[in-house]
Amino acid sequence: MTQKEYLKKIIQGDSLTILKTLPNEIVNVGITSPPYNKGENKKGWLVKNVKYSGATDKLPENEYQKNQIMVLDEIFRITKPGGSFFYNHKIRWERGEMFHPIDWLRKTKWLIRQEIIWDRMIAANIRGWRFWQLEERIYWLYKPKEKNLIGEELKPKHALLTSIWRFPPERKNSHPAPFPLALPVRAIYSIMDDKKGVIIDPYAGSGTTLVAAKILGQDYIGIEISKEYIEFAEDRLRNYESELKFAKEETSKHIVLKTFKERKKMGEFTGRYGPQNKKSKVIISGQKEMSLFDYVKNDKS
Repeated sequence: MTQKEYLKKIIQGDSLTILKTLPNEIVNVGITSPPYNKGENKKGWLVKNVKYSGATDKLPENEYQKNQIMVLDEIFRITKPGGSFFYNHKIRWERGEMFHPIDWLRKTKWLIRQEIIWDRMIAANIRGWRFWQLEERIYWLYKPKEKNLIGEELKPKHALLTSIWRFPPERKNSHPAPFPLALPVRAIYSIMDDKKGVIIDPYAGSGTTLVAAKILGQDYIGIEISKEYIEFAEDRLRNYESELKFAKEETSKHIVLKTFKERKKMGEFTGRYGPQNKKSKVIISGQKEMSLFDYVKNDKS
């Protein structure tokens, strides 16, 4: 497949089939949330049972996990060394047995760089078989560059957003399970910052990842099996300016008043054994201003 055939396009078809047609090492960052294989019969007081247009969400679990491993390995192939993929999934239970995304992620070619908790702030169920499940997982997967298993360091303004991402799911959307625009904006902006590249979503759905990529000035590739969702996503891409304010709300959170190097240069607090200037101030996104000394002292991580 040539660049003209896949760049800035939403390609209709099965994700695994389409991925196999794409060239090696063309992608910088990917974000997706695949169908969860919830059996199409799980529902709660806030949501109906999830049924996707053009696709089934009811496979034998071993077949589902095998498919996800193959999809993820194809994405690994088309990702550039040093590239990242953010994989949103959740822990599921079926007749008392727990299925965890880590079960199949460890069988892929990816290095699992971090497990991020998406606090959705809302539960879909009201039964008490378990504590209400508010969270989903976002796995930051990394393709090592040569022998560098650590990769590049995030800028402080991105890293300070922490490994718990707190925002509700998108509700004004025809897709049955959309994540909010803030999620792909955060992932793309944190990794790419001011660099430009190619973003992929192999389960593009209503196009949220692609809209985020366009807003942030990135090229994109979408894959989606449903013609209905493709039409909806293409309409969003044409009218992306209507969603600029939501992206700006997210990017405005990426701020740090003073970097580690700047504090060190000014002789301010830089760690347990450094100068303890209790007047130095820091603001962690979404939290009140506090003394830098008090912040570090209270941080038990």
